[in-house]
Amino acid sequence: MIAFLRGTVVAAGPTTIVLDVHGVGYELQCTPGTVASVRPGADATLHTSLVVREDSMTLFGFADADERSVFETLQSVTGVGPRLAQSLLAAHTPDSLRLAVATEDVKALTRVSGVGQKGAQRLVLELKDKLGAPSGAPVDLTTPAAGGPVWAGQVHSALVGLGWSTKEAESAVAAVADDVPPDADVATVLRLALRSLDRA
Repeated sequence: MIAFLRGTVVAAGPTTIVLDVHGVGYELQCTPGTVASVRPGADATLHTSLVVREDSMTLFGFADADERSVFETLQSVTGVGPRLAQSLLAAHTPDSLRLAVATEDVKALTRVSGVGQKGAQRLVLELKDKLGAPSGAPVDLTTPAAGGPVWAGQVHSALVGLGWSTKEAESAVAAVADDVPPDADVATVLRLALRSLDRA
């Protein structure tokens, strides 16, 4: 198993980071929040999880070991694969997921694209004794940051992480806000925001 990679960030896209480790370029699938935490040209350390399938080997990257641990635990739930686990972590921090499970907040879980009512109930049931208690301050899962959509803060941070200015990121978020529902998938909205910046 590859526990982590340390190297230079060669490129960062909406959901991928390419890391140069001693001349070898590793492409890692990441959440927008993890993408936002790195800068092209700078050194970075990403914790990793390698998912092997019959026809592919996919490397997922995380900002810290806790996020990776939650990603792997999520996949122990019936019907949850790596892509859905990553979507859950794109919409929620590890602690907000712990809080949602601990308080049986099905509504917070169904905000994630691909998670319906039954899926959310299954997550609560099967993760109850696996994720542990939240370690940080209580997180309000029902109120989006700054009164905006659920995805707004993460998309803004990801755009700034990709090199856009704060003002440009704010404009891009505002430009797509009317075109997507408040519970939209973060990666999808980030792609729309990038397209709006390309047109500008």
